[in-house]
Amino acid sequence: QVQLVESGGGLVQAGGSLRLSCAVSGRTFARYIWGWFRQAPGKEREFVAAISWTGGSTYYGDSVKGRFTISRDDAKNTVYLQMNNLKPEDTADYYCANSPYNRGSFSYAESHEYDYWGQGTQVTVSS
Repeated sequence: QVQLVESGGGLVQAGGSLRLSCAVSGRTFARYIWGWFRQAPGKEREFVAAISWTGGSTYYGDSVKGRFTISRDDAKNTVYLQMNNLKPEDTADYYCANSPYNRGSFSYAESHEYDYWGQGTQVTVSS
């Protein structure tokens, strides 16, 4: 069974940075499409970032463009989310997700496309 284990969340002041990590444990596949989503209290889950099967393309939600960077290390079956210039509105639970299947079309911002999810890590940005 595939399990995703996230780490790196915490409390940070506005303008600061955090780096989230998400690693696969249990059954592993050769490669994944990866995504990050977040959910703030009382709000719907929001797409944050995704990286394609080959890693050659990245995608970002409008609210994080220019501040967040997604990257991957296939040798470690790990994805990262570098978050810079954090704002109080970035406060949320952050979830990683992946799919080990290279489908012909993939809607990166759609949570239903992903097969496996992490348990979430909390990020709190104070003003």
